[in-house]
Amino acid sequence: MRDWSTPEDIRNRVRRDWDNGRILAAILDGEPVFPLRIPLKKPDTQALSEQFEAARQWIAELTAGTSFQLEWREFNHRQLGRNRIPVAAIVASERDGLALIGKLRDAAKFRVLAANLSETYPALVPWLRKRPLTVLDHAENWPRLLAVLNWIVRHPRPGVYLRQIDVQGVDTKFIELHRGLLGEMLDVVLPPEAIDTQFIGASGFALRYGFKPKPTQIRFRFLDQKLRIQGLSDLAATSDEFAQLTLAVKKVFITENEINFLAFPAVPDSLVLFGSGYGFDHLAQAEWLQSMKIYYWGDIDTHGFAILDQLRSKFPAVHSLLMDRATLLEHRNLWGSEERPTSRELERLIPDESALYDDLRFNRIAPAIRLEQERVGFAWVDAALVGAGSR
Repeated sequence: MRDWSTPEDIRNRVRRDWDNGRILAAILDGEPVFPLRIPLKKPDTQALSEQFEAARQWIAELTAGTSFQLEWREFNHRQLGRNRIPVAAIVASERDGLALIGKLRDAAKFRVLAANLSETYPALVPWLRKRPLTVLDHAENWPRLLAVLNWIVRHPRPGVYLRQIDVQGVDTKFIELHRGLLGEMLDVVLPPEAIDTQFIGASGFALRYGFKPKPTQIRFRFLDQKLRIQGLSDLAATSDEFAQLTLAVKKVFITENEINFLAFPAVPDSLVLFGSGYGFDHLAQAEWLQSMKIYYWGDIDTHGFAILDQLRSKFPAVHSLLMDRATLLEHRNLWGSEERPTSRELERLIPDESALYDDLRFNRIAPAIRLEQERVGFAWVDAALVGAGSR
């Protein structure tokens, strides 16, 4: 099978310099990409003898190509006599290269975008050189992106919600969709004191640049009728508001499943919190919880124990509920499989919990066991609450 360079191979070679940003970067820094010499894979002397007509057709295809020239080499062949063969394609200019890959219009658009950006924010030129295709990919939205950038630069660490950025044609969804790109540019153009570097990624955008984050809502339900507030038992409050509550409760239960939260049995002087997996900073703000007797009810799997371990980093005295070997074995027919078990060391488990966690993470009972909390029978739940002195 012939492996000789084709016009498409030449286009692909130029396209590679477009795809890696080299051609657009050269527009900014003046480092020439062109003229570009592209060596050709060509027939050897044996192939010229055995496939002479095919070689002639190959040469004809190359000479018919546009936007590049051919570099030739003469040779003497004992059968064919004196001939010449193309050994390289020469793309003489940037315009020829862009025409070859159909990017003339895109390059012209980039020039305009780059000129506007570099004129307004010269500090962004090195970033622009590294990410030229990113700018081009967002060409349609670039005026709005620049308008948001301008607003934040004029109002560093504004202490408002993203919704309150007052830019015509820009809504919160637009900003949230482009947080990654905006963040890259803001890190360059804002002064260091306007950036809180402990927050990273799209999820940390608001706090990194001094916006108000969406407040964390803590949902809780009173398990004792006498605690209800104006007859309401199922309530939600921001973490700041929750931290300021004064409630006549003695016990707090935390569960990760909404149905369990809603169906949790009545318990005197108690409430149940609807948990949110990993992360308990929002609860740690409520110092009054430290004086409560807290129970955590999670899935019996490796991540359930990891969440329990993390909760104890905020509330060291927390008890586990229904996360024991007896509960696991009693519900053997309801076991599922944990998709991505963890195996890291957990330092805050008590001995019985640690022993069960080890059996789970090392697959001593069965591979990747998971007993979801909502599969535990409620008669078993009632019995556990009695055993914990809560009924």
